[in-house]
Amino acid sequence: MSLLDSASHRRLNQLTGEWVLVSPHRTSRPWQGQVEKVRHADRPRYDPTCYLCPGNERANGERNQPYKGVFAFDNDFAALTSQASAQNVVHDGLLVALSEPGRCRVLCFSERHDLTLSRMSVAEIDPVIEAWREETMRLGALDMINYVQIFENRGAAMGASNPHPHCQIWATHSIPNEAVKESIRQSAYLERNGSCLLCDYLALELRRAERIVCRNDHFVALVPFWAIWPFETMVLPTRHIGAFDELAAEEASAFADILRRLTIRYDNLFETDFPYSMGFHQRPTDGAPHAGWHFHAHFYPPLLRSASVRKFMVGFEMLGEPQRDITPEAAAARLREVSEIHYLDRTV
Repeated sequence: MSLLDSASHRRLNQLTGEWVLVSPHRTSRPWQGQVEKVRHADRPRYDPTCYLCPGNERANGERNQPYKGVFAFDNDFAALTSQASAQNVVHDGLLVALSEPGRCRVLCFSERHDLTLSRMSVAEIDPVIEAWREETMRLGALDMINYVQIFENRGAAMGASNPHPHCQIWATHSIPNEAVKESIRQSAYLERNGSCLLCDYLALELRRAERIVCRNDHFVALVPFWAIWPFETMVLPTRHIGAFDELAAEEASAFADILRRLTIRYDNLFETDFPYSMGFHQRPTDGAPHAGWHFHAHFYPPLLRSASVRKFMVGFEMLGEPQRDITPEAAAARLREVSEIHYLDRTV
């Protein structure tokens, strides 16, 4: 048993330069004991009260198209607007506020109210990935936009206000904090080593095979060495690409495959609609080359011991630094153990 398996230690997040405290001695098998399952009531294929279902009226009075497949529209309650005030505020260098124009979009994955990525086929997810690519390219081409952030909040536990399968796309003038940190670290690594940080990291993970969850010819899902959330994962392409617009056709389908397989594993872990916040980090659209940027996805799920036991960031984690008990290696092993056949599809 190594130090990483038994004693408290800190791990460096190479993408952000931040640390996480790991305390494996507190509980070596946090999933033992009663596993509480929460089976949500079956949702209908169409909900006449849902503001995202085809043909329904949204909160602002507009009516959705009678769409099939993906459907995108401007967010009715956008956090960013293209008409943001141009007034900046700076007082003594301490009170600083800057104008932030942008665009907010909503993208429905399917006309069906009862689906999630884990319940969709690869053929059904393919158009979602193509829509992500198109939205990235269209929004990123706007003069005022320098970053396109696509994210999905799944489940009420992660603040999702509607169970209809959908994600949000926020296109911002400024590059957001997390992307800035990752960009700085990736650029510095490239300058220092002459190679890509995440390419080298993925090669190391594939050699060690300790934290790999699943993979195919073009993508790998793994629990990062520096993971904060109990069953946090990262999805990486095996080829160095910077953003959605560089995905080849076969890579896009492989991406759909890996997202489906990973989200099925999440649902199967505690046999529930597994909540998470998921998003893609990709090359900024500010016109700079960003040669060191490696496209990837983050999954941040809050569940720890069962469908009803959540992990919260409190106390030391809010005032000091993030801390976890279950090691990333144990989390990866647990995710590898579960089936890729969705629990609702099992016949026995």
